[in-house]
Amino acid sequence: MKAFKELGIAEDYRKGLAELGIQTPTDVQAKAIPMLIGKTTDFIGQAQTGTGKTAAFGLPLLAGIDASQPHIQGVVLAPTRELAKQVQKQLF
Repeated sequence: MKAFKELGIAEDYRKGLAELGIQTPTDVQAKAIPMLIGKTTDFIGQAQTGTGKTAAFGLPLLAGIDASQPHIQGVVLAPTRELAKQVQKQLF
């Protein structure tokens, strides 16, 4: 399995993942991140609960955001408020 570095994830995000005890990407992350990193596209991914779907789309999304720009640069849709809060917490 590839490492997050090989998938194109920046050092600061890899450091954050390591602090959370996440060392290697899950299957869904290994497949989704290369498809999304550096691109602006819609994405639909389907996998079991607890497989790392949020990081699969969230890491490429965060990598493409320029914090110096004050406009909306990404949108994540969630079917419930609870799931939206969970995604927000994980990406923050």
